[in-house]
Amino acid sequence: MEYKDWQQYEETKEKFIQVIAKNMNLYGVTPSIGRLYGVLYFAQEPMTLDDMREALSMSKTSMSTGVRALSDMKMVEPAFKKGVRKDLYKSEEDWYKSFTSLFSSKWKKDTETNIEEADETIEELRSIKNRTEDPQLKAHIDEDIRKLVYAKNYYRWLMNFISVVESGEIFKYVPKVDQSLTEEEGDS
Repeated sequence: MEYKDWQQYEETKEKFIQVIAKNMNLYGVTPSIGRLYGVLYFAQEPMTLDDMREALSMSKTSMSTGVRALSDMKMVEPAFKKGVRKDLYKSEEDWYKSFTSLFSSKWKKDTETNIEEADETIEELRSIKNRTEDPQLKAHIDEDIRKLVYAKNYYRWLMNFISVVESGEIFKYVPKVDQSLTEEEGDS
């Protein structure tokens, strides 16, 4: 019976790892890298690239690329174990920290790009407006510039929101779930 319990235990964890892998696309992460994170998250000890390769049946190069991507997102960090010469890695278990870091860096970059693009578009439209004599075209340009200014104001608001997330101030408004509550759920 114990073997069956262990098998069910592994299958249950695997189902959750699949969910993690599937949902990591929200963060721009491939399912295979999501699976890697899930395996590291549930690992009892830090893992080497060889351990990961064996657990996931993927190439060492894929594991290395995946670890680098997860490390860049601050979801995986190097670990040390006395007597082990190979590089070891473990998951970042503070998902709040991972989310704020990942959300901030990804959204900030995209939002900054959108602001720059809106500025460039406004400049080009103003240039066209200054050289045209067509009143209908000028009216269209004025309306489009109004829309772009609205978009830029939204992006400025979004940058403020990103700053609130990045600084951790978000947790004043949306507190982290009390960990003692989750521990009680685990005991039931």
